Amino acid sequence: MTPEEMLAELNRLKAENESLKNSTAHVRSLSLKISEKGAVSLYGLGRFPVTLYKEQWQKVLGAADEIKAFIKANDAQLKAKEQASL
Repeated sequence: MTPEEMLAELNRLKAENESLKNSTAHVRSLSLKISEKGAVSLYGLGRFPVTLYKEQWQKVLGAADEIKAFIKANDAQLKAKEQASL
């Protein structure tokens, strides 16, 4: 390969890599599965799933309004994780 061909291939691969990064960030969505132990696992928030038993999910979901109010009241202190890094 000539240096010009190698540079062209490098640029093509960089563009392809960037395209793949952008497309996978938008494809990721939330999904639920039942774990081996019978708990509910929520995928798509981060690298690992959030797994809780049925009663724990019910407790969290029952506190949804309180959690939303807490986040709203403490918004200035909270950080947001960039979606592309998920």
